[in-house]
Amino acid sequence: MVSTVRCLLNRTCHQGKLKEEQEEACTQDGSVDWHGRPAIKAKSGQWTAGIIILLNQGLATLAFFGVGVNLVLFLTRVLDQNNAEAANNVSKWTGTVYIFSLVGAFLSDSYWGRYKTCAIFQVIFVIGLVSLSLSSYLFLIRPRGCGNQEMPCGSHSGLEITLFYLSIYLVALGNGGYQPNIATFGADQFDEDDPKEGHSKVAFFSYFYLALNLGSLFSNTILGYFEDEGMWALGFWVSAGSALAALVLFLVGTTRYRHFKPSGNPLSRFSQVLVAAIRKCSVDMPPDTDELYDIDGNYSSMNGNRKILHTDEFKFLDRAAYISTRDVEEQKKGTHSMWRLCPVTQVEEVKCVLRLLPIWLCTIIYSVVFTQMASLFVEQGAAMKTTVSNFRIPPASMSSFDILSVALFIFLYRRVLDPLVTRIKKKGSRGLTELQRMGIGLVIAIMAMVSAGIVECYRLKHADKDCMHCEGSSSLSIFWQVPQYAFIGASEVFMYVGQLEFFNAQTPDGLKSFGSALCMTSISLGNYVSSLLVTMVMKISTEDHMPGWIPGNLNKGHLDWFYFLLAGLTTIDLIVYIACARWYKSIKLEGKTAENIDDQVSFKL
Repeated sequence: MVSTVRCLLNRTCHQGKLKEEQEEACTQDGSVDWHGRPAIKAKSGQWTAGIIILLNQGLATLAFFGVGVNLVLFLTRVLDQNNAEAANNVSKWTGTVYIFSLVGAFLSDSYWGRYKTCAIFQVIFVIGLVSLSLSSYLFLIRPRGCGNQEMPCGSHSGLEITLFYLSIYLVALGNGGYQPNIATFGADQFDEDDPKEGHSKVAFFSYFYLALNLGSLFSNTILGYFEDEGMWALGFWVSAGSALAALVLFLVGTTRYRHFKPSGNPLSRFSQVLVAAIRKCSVDMPPDTDELYDIDGNYSSMNGNRKILHTDEFKFLDRAAYISTRDVEEQKKGTHSMWRLCPVTQVEEVKCVLRLLPIWLCTIIYSVVFTQMASLFVEQGAAMKTTVSNFRIPPASMSSFDILSVALFIFLYRRVLDPLVTRIKKKGSRGLTELQRMGIGLVIAIMAMVSAGIVECYRLKHADKDCMHCEGSSSLSIFWQVPQYAFIGASEVFMYVGQLEFFNAQTPDGLKSFGSALCMTSISLGNYVSSLLVTMVMKISTEDHMPGWIPGNLNKGHLDWFYFLLAGLTTIDLIVYIACARWYKSIKLEGKTAENIDDQVSFKL
C-alpha cells in the first residue's frame, strides 16, 4: 500500500480512470523510473528491458571470452612466456576479474546504483579492448602473421609489455565491475510483488545464464579458431566491436529501465550494528521483540528499501535495537546516534549476510569441480584420440558440449521439470526451491567426476605409457568425454542459476549486487582451492620418486584417482550443504506471508 500511495502522490494519471486503475499503474516493490518517480508498470521494465539486458550480456560475454579463452596461448606464442609463467599470469588476471566484481558491487549498492555502475564499467571494458587491439596490432604481433603454432614473434620492449598488461587489466576491471551488477539490474526489471512479473523474474535468471553461455560458445569456437591460427588482432577487434555494440544497446534502453536507489555504505551500517550491540552487551533484553526500535511503515529509512521483519537467530545483535533510557533521552533532544541504536531492519541486514555465508561456503567445492573443465578435462582430452578422418578436434572445443547441455537442461527445467514438480506438490506452491536445485547441482557434479574418473580408467587401458610426445597417445576417442561435459552443464543449470536466484532473493534490497558478487567470488575461490588441491596432491603423491597422480605424462599417473577424490570431497560437501540448507531461515520482508517465505527457500520436499 505504501508504494501505491507514493505513486499516487507523485504522478497524475489519465483523466477518467478509476482509482483502482491508478493503483495498478505503479510497481509495488519501490522501483523508480529514469526521473526518480515511481515506475509505471506498462511503461518500464518487464521483458522489453529484460531482452535488451540479455542481448547485452551475450555480446559482453563474447567480448570477454574472446580475450580470456586463448590468453594463455597469446602469452606463450606472442610474448614468449613459458607454460608455467603464462598459466600463473592468467590465474592472476582471472582472480583480479572476480576481485573487481566486489568493487563493482560495493559502488553499485552504496553510491552509484546499478545502471550507472554498469554503464561506467562497460566504457572501461571497451577502452581496455580497443587498447589491447591497437597495442597487439601495432607493437606485439611482429612480424605480421606471427603467433600461430609455426611462426614465433619477435622481442618486445618494456613499454610495449606494460601497455599490454595495462590493457588486459582494464578489461578485467571493466568486466569485473560490470558482471555482478548486470544480472541484478536485469532482475530489477520485474516486480516480484506482482505474481506474473515475479514468475518472469525467476525465468530471467535461467535465460541470463543461457545468454552467457551462448556468448562464450561463439568465443570458444569461432574466435578461438581464428586466434589459434595466429589472427590475434582480428579476434581482439571482434571482441572490441562486440563490447561496443553491447554498450550502445545498453544505453538505448535507458528510458525503459527500472531503478532502485543506492542505500549508502553497507560497511558503516554493519559496523554500527556491531558497535551498538557490543555497547549494550550487559543489558537484560526484554522477552517481547515488539519493544525493539523500529520504523513505522513498510519501508525503512534507508532510501525506501523494504522493511525486514525480526528473526530469532543471532540474538546478540538484537541488542543494537534495544531502546535504553539514554536512547530515549537522546531521541527527545534530537541527538540520536546510529552507533548506539539501530532499527530492526538494519540489524536484520547483518543477520541476512551471516545466514548466507554457510550456504556460500558450500558452493566453493562445486566451483572446484567446475574449474576442471578448463584445465584437467582439456589435458585428459589431449591424451585421447582427437582425430576424425583427417580432421583434428581441439580438446578445448569439447566445452561446446557443456554449453549445449546448459541450453538443453534450461529448456527441460523450465518447460518440463518445474511444471511437473509444481503439479506434484501442494496447490499454490512453486516447483523446486533454489536450495533444492543447488543440492541437485551438487549431486550431478558428483556424477560428472565419477564419469570423468571412469573414462580416465579406460583411457589408461588403451594408452601407450612409453610415449615421448603423448598427445593422442590413447586409442580411446575424445568423444567419450561428452558425458562428463554434459553432466557439468546440467549441474550448472541447477547450481549456478539457483545461486543467482537465491542470493538475489535472500539479500536485502541494499545489497542485491553484493549477492551476485558472491557467486563470482565462489568461482574465484574455486580456482584457488583447485590449484591448492593439485599442489597438495602432487606433493604427497610424488614422494619416494613416484610420478604422482597428475604428471606431465598422464599415462604414467592416476588422474582417475584425482577425479574420484573430487567426487568424494563433493559428497562430503553435499552432506554439509544439506545440513546448512535445512538450518537456513529466509529473509522476512514486510507484507510477505510466512507460508510464501517457507515455500520459496525450504529445502524439504
